[in-house]
Amino acid sequence: MSAEIVAERGSSLVSLAVPMVIFMTLVLVASALFHFWMISRRYVQLGNKIPGPRAYPFIGNANMLLGMNHNEIMERAMQLSYIYGSVARGWLGYHLVVFLTEPADIEIILNSYVHLTKSSEYRFFKPWLGDGLLISSGEKWRSHRKLIAPAFHMNVLKTFVDVFNDNSLAVVERMRKEVGKEFDVHDYMSEVTVDILLETAMGSQRTSESKEGFDYAMAVMKMCDILHSRQLKFHLRMDSVFNFTKIKQEQERLLGIIHGLTRKVVKQKKELFEKNFADGKLPSPSLSEIIAKEESESKEPLPVISQGSLLRDDLDFNDENDIGEKRRLAFLDLMIETAKSGADLTDEEIKEEVDTIMFEGHDTTAAGSSFVLCLLGIHQDVQDRVYKEIYQIFGNSKRKATFNDTLEMKYLERVIFETLRMYPPVPVIARKVTQDVRLASHDYVVPAGTTVVIGTYKVHRRADIYPNPDVFNPDNFLPERTQNRHYYSYIPFSAGPRSCVGRKYAMLKLKVLLSTILRNYRVVSNLKESDFKLQGDIILKRTDGFRIQLEPRV
Repeated sequence: MSAEIVAERGSSLVSLAVPMVIFMTLVLVASALFHFWMISRRYVQLGNKIPGPRAYPFIGNANMLLGMNHNEIMERAMQLSYIYGSVARGWLGYHLVVFLTEPADIEIILNSYVHLTKSSEYRFFKPWLGDGLLISSGEKWRSHRKLIAPAFHMNVLKTFVDVFNDNSLAVVERMRKEVGKEFDVHDYMSEVTVDILLETAMGSQRTSESKEGFDYAMAVMKMCDILHSRQLKFHLRMDSVFNFTKIKQEQERLLGIIHGLTRKVVKQKKELFEKNFADGKLPSPSLSEIIAKEESESKEPLPVISQGSLLRDDLDFNDENDIGEKRRLAFLDLMIETAKSGADLTDEEIKEEVDTIMFEGHDTTAAGSSFVLCLLGIHQDVQDRVYKEIYQIFGNSKRKATFNDTLEMKYLERVIFETLRMYPPVPVIARKVTQDVRLASHDYVVPAGTTVVIGTYKVHRRADIYPNPDVFNPDNFLPERTQNRHYYSYIPFSAGPRSCVGRKYAMLKLKVLLSTILRNYRVVSNLKESDFKLQGDIILKRTDGFRIQLEPRV
């Protein structure tokens, strides 16, 4: 009897196992057929002609990132760049990613009005920034870029110098309690950067004067951390997983704070503008005059862009057709005025652009200024030259910096340029190509649909462009050394049509902020650059912190 039961059970197991084996066999066969079909496609065949590490079925090269932290990813990327050269490819599943570090190839991508679409990585920004200038594309991007660029006209930026001064002096005072101690200066640079943006972008009070402003600043910083996490952690990249996490709930809370303040300020500013407009109090000169001036000149060819001019683009053309007037307004005021002048710019779009300015202007400048101070702490000879230049401008006076003073800070400017070369705040730029692209440096075709990653960090450390590229040397940016370099060999603010619209704003802010700090403190560091643990992410930072010491100037 028991033997019969055993036999029946065995028969049942066999009857269950056979369909399972058949099913698994069919799955394997279907998977194999799918894989062979995928690798037979022109897209994959063109991609595989480009050198790169061995890819595995279904996962491609995704296994190479598993278990790595921020600085390990950065170190691994640099190792691979030396192995595969200036053009390399990787596969994320069956999606092709091509890495470029040759200036001539980079020019094809960044200087094009066709390859303007940001990569899918930027979708993580959408809940925060909507369709702002950073992630929009097509006609919306073109029209908004044209509308917003005049708000960064040098005449407008000059009116911000007092804001830069006041906030720089405030952070000097806040750091006084750190004198003689090692501390992370990025915390202070992040706070002062948000303070400046609150005033210049929105016309709001700084964090120390308003709880609402402080809450906003903290929300901006924490949102940046969430975006960094989504870039790095594979499971958080999937919306189907992320949407059910506590991080998603925290993102919603933070966006409620950020969007709540932005919408409130937009509403208040617009109501004030409407009231003044009704009372006949028209701004003069109006921003529309600057826009009209630009449009009247736009039929003329743009000036030739040379490497010697370093950071020239369409914004320089605006500034060189200067109407010579100054006004003190936040970017938000200028966009509201632009909308009132008939531009196609809704309240929600204005909010998105202000949010974009707050994001782009915060983390990048905070990281850039922190790297400058760390490098000056290491290179005391360079710091001495910077201080000598500053002393020649200000002497022993306590007066605030003027716009004309910043024009005299030529060595400090070279120090900033060199810092942005070695530690560009945005270490990579990603684009999605919508047409096949034939590269200039090699006989490769990058097929449509590919994500192209431009390795800014690696481009800036090419020995054939920058002698001793790992050595900090501000004289790399002496005019005679820059004039013959390829324009796309230095791209800390990107380049071409999608170059950073706020680059002049950033440079002016950095000069005022850094010169004010250095007039009050000597920066000291016990570290070497080889001690830096770099975080390869949206924004280049240090996982070990931006640690320095301060000594008061006598």
